[in-house]
Amino acid sequence: MRRHFLVLALLVLMPSMARAADPAAIARGAYLFNAADCVSCHTDKKHDGAPLAGGRALATPFGTYYSPNITPDDATGIGKWTLDDFHRALRDGRDDDGDFLFPVFPYTSFTGMSDADIADLYAYIMAQPPVARPDTPHQVKFPFGWRKLLLGWRLLFFREGPLAPVEGQSAEWNRGRYLVEAVAHCEECHTPRNFLGALDHAHAFAGNPHGPDGQRAPNITPDDATGIGKWSVADIETVLFSGQTPDFDSVGAGMGEVVNSTANLTKEDRHAIAVYLKSLPPLRATGK
Repeated sequence: MRRHFLVLALLVLMPSMARAADPAAIARGAYLFNAADCVSCHTDKKHDGAPLAGGRALATPFGTYYSPNITPDDATGIGKWTLDDFHRALRDGRDDDGDFLFPVFPYTSFTGMSDADIADLYAYIMAQPPVARPDTPHQVKFPFGWRKLLLGWRLLFFREGPLAPVEGQSAEWNRGRYLVEAVAHCEECHTPRNFLGALDHAHAFAGNPHGPDGQRAPNITPDDATGIGKWSVADIETVLFSGQTPDFDSVGAGMGEVVNSTANLTKEDRHAIAVYLKSLPPLRATGK
């Protein structure tokens, strides 16, 4: 009888035990969570929404998309997602049912993340409080709400990761590249897009006059005239820490949210980001 009771108790506790993760993995995931600024996109701060419960509107030329609930709520969030499900979303841009995710979710950058970092990020998110909030339906123009149409888009514009280190470059440079291109997904805002909404990699980081919510994202290549060519590595580090530019101005609202996250990075990682950005080819800003 006692043995049966213990078996029953273990069966009851198994779900919570399975979700329990190594505290070190959760801590590493929290760091990545900040670097990726997940909270800004997945929290409807305008309406005092709960953290990560979704509902933030993102206006695009194709309509308005609303971020989903990524709290570990079983009914309305991703509580039933396994690590494999979460890995597939970031690496391959598919949800737990295998359906294509809209690329407003920057899986085109997250695909570059390592397996270990994806696992740590999953551990952190699954350790957060679940919030019961149904997702807000997207309001997009016909036919851009059809996920199956993304097959052709993906064949043209998506290349699956992870991001491989570049031989001949320093560990610091490769770390900066990894943070910029994969985790922090800087190109998603600072690179112009073509008429199908894909990143124009030929003008990577040269600024986007039609950035998220219609905000202009500046040129962050080291071009002296239109970019950050006159900024030093230390200047970039300062912006990432405090939001203050070399001319004693402050970054705008969108970048201000990013700085709330990059300020939590280590000094070494902010330095690595600055080193990588200064190494980019200088490009003139495009568009108006």
